[in-house]
Parts: sequence; C-alpha cells; structure tokens
Amino acid sequence: MMKYLMALDQGTTSSRTIIFDKQGRIVSSAQKSFTQYFPQSGWVEHDPKELWSSQISTLTEALAKANLNAKDIAALGITNQRETCIVWDKESGEPLYNAIVWQDRRTADYCEQIKKDKAEWIFKKTGLVVDAYFSATKLKWILDHVSGAREKANKNQLCFGTVDTFLIYHLTKGKVHITDVSNASRTMLYNIQSLEWDTELLEFFDIPLNILPEVKSSSEIYGYTAKRWVDTEIAIAGVAGDQQAALFGQMCIQKGMMKNTYGTGCFLLMNTGNSIVYSQNKLLSTIAWQIKNQTTYALEGSVFIGGAAVQWLRDGIKMIRTSEEINNLAASVQDNAGVYFVPAFTGLGAPYWNQYARGAIFGISRGTTQGHIARAILEGIAFQVYDIAKEMEKDLGEACKEIRVDGGASASDYLMQIQANLFGFEIKRPKIIETTALGAGYLAGLGVGYYEDIDAILSQWQMDKSFKPNLDAKEIKNMLDYWHKAVQRTLNWME
Repeated sequence: MMKYLMALDQGTTSSRTIIFDKQGRIVSSAQKSFTQYFPQSGWVEHDPKELWSSQISTLTEALAKANLNAKDIAALGITNQRETCIVWDKESGEPLYNAIVWQDRRTADYCEQIKKDKAEWIFKKTGLVVDAYFSATKLKWILDHVSGAREKANKNQLCFGTVDTFLIYHLTKGKVHITDVSNASRTMLYNIQSLEWDTELLEFFDIPLNILPEVKSSSEIYGYTAKRWVDTEIAIAGVAGDQQAALFGQMCIQKGMMKNTYGTGCFLLMNTGNSIVYSQNKLLSTIAWQIKNQTTYALEGSVFIGGAAVQWLRDGIKMIRTSEEINNLAASVQDNAGVYFVPAFTGLGAPYWNQYARGAIFGISRGTTQGHIARAILEGIAFQVYDIAKEMEKDLGEACKEIRVDGGASASDYLMQIQANLFGFEIKRPKIIETTALGAGYLAGLGVGYYEDIDAILSQWQMDKSFKPNLDAKEIKNMLDYWHKAVQRTLNWME
C-alpha cells in the first residue's frame, strides 16, 4: 500500500496541511486563515486556541480531499512561525496569554537597555542580535506581566514553547513537550555551540528551566498523534522552523547553497555546513537542522515585512481585492516614477536592526498612481532582500552566483525579475514552491526510514523557471541609491 507524508505548516497568517507522495508531489492541501490581533501600536498577537483549531481542521480536510485515512500517512512533519511565544498550563493545556508573535515590538525598550552591555555576550552564545524579534524577552514579558504566571512557573505548572511545541503538545494530548534545535536556536536562550539551554542566559532573563521543552534533533520520532484527532496514530517525526525547513526543502544541503523565502517576511539563508559562521555584518548565525547527531548551521538575514506589505495593500487600505492583483497593477506603469516604499511596519530587520522604524512612502507627486505605489511595494520587498544578500557576500568574501526562491510571493514573475535585476545574478524557482512544508515532510520521512537517506531525496528538486538580470547596471545603481536614501530618511525621522 502506498504511504504518504503529511506536513503541518503553521504560518504567521494561516495554518496549512499538505500531503505529499514519495516523489515530493502535492497530493492534497488545505489552508485556513486566522485572526491577527494588534492590541497596541507595535504589538502583534494570535489566539493560541485558534492556531490549534485552524491547524487540526486543515489536517482532517487535507485527508478528506485526498480520500485518505491516517493509516495511509507514513509520518507527520511540523514547521512553524519560529520565534512566536506561547505559555500554557501544564495540566489543562490552556494558554495563559495570547501568542506573542515574532513581529511584536513590545519589548523593544528592554532590548535597547540590555544591548549596551550584553549584545556581544548574547551573540556569541546564540548567534543572534539582541532584538524583540526573538522569544526570550517575550517569555520574560509574560512571566512578569500576566497575573500569577511567575508563581505558576516556579511551581512547575507551566509550559513554554514556540508554535511547534504547542502543536505537538496538543497533538499528543500533553504527552510530549519538545522542540527541535532549529526552533530552540531562535529563542535567544539556546547555546548553539554546546547545544543546550544556556543556564547563564536563563538566569539573566529570570526564566526557570522547568518550563522549557526538551530539545531534540530535527528528524526522529518524538511521539504519536492521539486517537482523539485521527483514527490511527501517526508518527510525528520531523520538526524545523519554517525557514530552516524551506532550506531543507530546497535541498540546499551543501555548504554555500542559498535560498530566500518570500512569505509574510523574507528570509535569506545560506548553509554554512557544520561550522558556525559569526557574521561581521549584522546577520544571524543559526542552526539549520540536526540529523543523526550531525548539526548543520546557517547564516540568515531576516526581513520582517515581505508579503505582509501586499496583505496591507489588500486588507489595510484596500487598494486591491486579491494579493495577485498587485502584479497587474504594478505592470500598468513603466517605472516607479520616483516612488519608494520602506515597509518597516514592525521595525527593520537585517542589516539595520532598528526596532522603532515604521513604514514610509517617499516621492509621491500629483502624477503618482496606484500602479506606482504597487510597484514601489514590490520593489521595497526586493530592495530589502538585496541588502541582506550584499551583507552575506561580505561575510563570505565572495560574490553570490545564484539563489533558490520559494514562498507564496515567489510565484510572481514580476517580483522575481525585479529581484534578479537587483542582484545581478540568477534566481531559480522550483516547480514546488511550497518548500517549507516539503522540508518538514522530508525530515519526517527520514525520521521513520521512509527515505533511506538524503541522497534518496536530492534528485527530486526540479526547476520551474530561471530569472536572469535584464536591466542596465546604471539604472539599477540609481534605484538602489534612491532606496538607501529612503531608508536613511525613515531612520532619521524616527529619531
């Protein structure tokens, strides 16, 4: 009987379940959006119960669409929005507070305070810059501000986890409280050299060890789904944060290979092999995955707002009805007419790391149209990714030659061509752009022996389309000069 792989892809704006066959082809999928909460300026929250209910409903829907039962699934992999923080009651599973999303800026002031003395100390242990982006200060905020939280934590009555941990806890009816090394490396509490929760960091942030999950590899059997959810137990055998899962799904398994995911944010990762590369240019060192006691590291640049800018155009100011419409709107004009968009809705990530920056549009004139604004938004996404790629080249000491792309916005030929023009090198888009879920599925397949080894997967990566630069270098330089002026003016204005 043919067996399939299932991947739960719990993202920032929606939950998805995708079922793959052994060749990595999509058999069925289901997706469900959930509510975004913005209690104050710069705060972003999700309801953990809605994350769970939306995810479990897509699981059953994907099975139904494919006319499959749980017994047809060889293994289940999980990938997730990474730094988002959830704290829940160990017995009841009830969340103490909403999930504080990775985009949330409420701890920015605290991060600025500790940067002065602790930035280098924290960077050497975790590979991360001090920023509200990561889980540690979010967790500290919950323990310090939610009534009774610290008292319960000290009594060993609470669990903390990123979203992967929360989902696994509920899938197993509270039997399994784990995370993998890739997600642990995004908390700012995990030592990426010793591969353990760092006791000095826990003491510094005043976080009790007992609430943290056990850290496992990215590919092994952690437990099984409870029969409350499916008629037959499914082995949960692969976990990785969304960007690491995408790196694996793109089969960037050799040192030096790169990918960029165009999702809610944009995330450029380079495989650095079994060595930690500490960036000299404000990029992050992180764990890509661990398979059979072999740990692979990556260099990462994070853009906080990518596809979320298109979502804002659709849902916030309602200039478009569907996300796809932005491409036609942008193509309706020959150029940006001097309009530049800095999508710093929740601050600027690499290489600027400014927690207080906010979005800005420059160059509006009487002749500015919706098309110019749409084009500026797409270019704003591409400019941010360009800045990261250039810093990565500095760390490497050599020019990049190609990059593999994925994520929803990578389906836009228009955006990909803009990106290739800026980079000045080739962009390769695979036939399956759902590489985040695919990577989680591959890790789960390896975890149960569905695949003998990585080589059995390697040949499955296939290119859909290649994008090569086609603009004059002088024109590109002028655009980049204006973009960097726009960013600097944004930063100066916030000061």
